[in-house]
Amino acid sequence: MVWCFVRYFIPTPSGRKRFNVLGAVDALTKAIIMVVNETSVNAETVCQLLSKLAAQVSEGAITVVLDNARYQKCALVQRYAAALGIELLYLPSYSPHLNLIERLWRFVRKDCLYSHYYATFSEFRAALELCLTTAHRAHRSALETLLAWNFQSFRDIQTLPA
Repeated sequence: MVWCFVRYFIPTPSGRKRFNVLGAVDALTKAIIMVVNETSVNAETVCQLLSKLAAQVSEGAITVVLDNARYQKCALVQRYAAALGIELLYLPSYSPHLNLIERLWRFVRKDCLYSHYYATFSEFRAALELCLTTAHRAHRSALETLLAWNFQSFRDIQTLPA
């Protein structure tokens, strides 16, 4: 038990609103491309993101690294990606450490959510959108190290003699 002379009440907003962000990180420029909504993320949302990616990348191949969510592996998304000329690369199960976007979400939680109180949903949404749209410029050095391609390949590794 903790005893105190003054009781402090911390206000919290009542109810629950959802703010979904489906995003992609350009591995070279660290630019963030995103689709946001307040309903749910589904195959159509993924197709919207693929359209944004295709519109922003004028030349060269596009490879999108995805986890194994059902709405990302469905036939609609695969057909749409093929029509846009986008290659979909699915990660093995239980390997979020291989996906750069997961590192970005960790950065956003630390920068915008931990120890921050937003009185209204609109303040919360505005803070997240500001963080995501300015991160690749405002936090460039932090993202350079956080979103580095430090992956180990096990091809062509010489074994040590026994």
